[in-house]
Amino acid sequence: MIEQARNFLWLNARTLEQRWFEHAFDGGKAEHVVQAVLAYRNDDGGYGYGLEPDHRGPTSQPLHALRALQVFVEVNAPEQAESILRWLENTCPDGSVPFGMSTSKDHPKAPWVAADDQGGLLLTAQIAAALHALGTTHSWLDKATNYCWQEIEKLENTHPYELRAAAMFLDEVPDRSRAELAAEKLKHLQPSTEGYADGEALEPHTYAQKPTSLACGWFTEKELAEDLDELQRGQQEDGGWNFGFPAFTPLVDFEWRSITTVDALLTLRRYGRIS
Repeated sequence: MIEQARNFLWLNARTLEQRWFEHAFDGGKAEHVVQAVLAYRNDDGGYGYGLEPDHRGPTSQPLHALRALQVFVEVNAPEQAESILRWLENTCPDGSVPFGMSTSKDHPKAPWVAADDQGGLLLTAQIAAALHALGTTHSWLDKATNYCWQEIEKLENTHPYELRAAAMFLDEVPDRSRAELAAEKLKHLQPSTEGYADGEALEPHTYAQKPTSLACGWFTEKELAEDLDELQRGQQEDGGWNFGFPAFTPLVDFEWRSITTVDALLTLRRYGRIS
């Protein structure tokens, strides 16, 4: 399984995902992964240039900041959060992060990526989760955390990606007792998939991303096991995994498949399915 994935990534992946895979499975250095991410950093401390495949163009955007932080979590590089926090302070001073900013209006992006500067739980929760996972303490993160608690506690109507973001936040936020209570409430929500592509609904492991995830309590042991079986069977003949949403331009197909492939392997390893 890993050998086939390695071959797929050498054939198709960006340098970043190749370095990430090397670090995760072949003893590669964390600093090489960090260097690959820093190639996307702007002078304002944010990230651009298609680091997150669905948002093209040079401008610093929240999706790119999130992707950078998530990679820094994987390689334990908390010092790299500093420039992103500086950028967040300047662009999202109230602690609420938009899905996309109007600075990207003249550049290509997927049709589902907004550029309206409207803050929301979807990006704020994921960015806050990554910062908490890095052990960050910062006044901006305090604002973002308060915003997430406020939005999660009043959440009634949601969609799968927002629910996943909330689950990610609850897994990392320091107040564990409050997180457990919130997770129990979210367990009973039924996210709407209206407007989603066929087969785009998220699977149990995308909510419960590790065995200690609070979202594990949203599913039975059998449901989780069957989902992981399906994930394990999902490796394609070329060694990579597919992702469950449309590719808005041909280039991003292999970019997202590469990210999805490393993610799939890491999930299977966290759950003890591979060594």
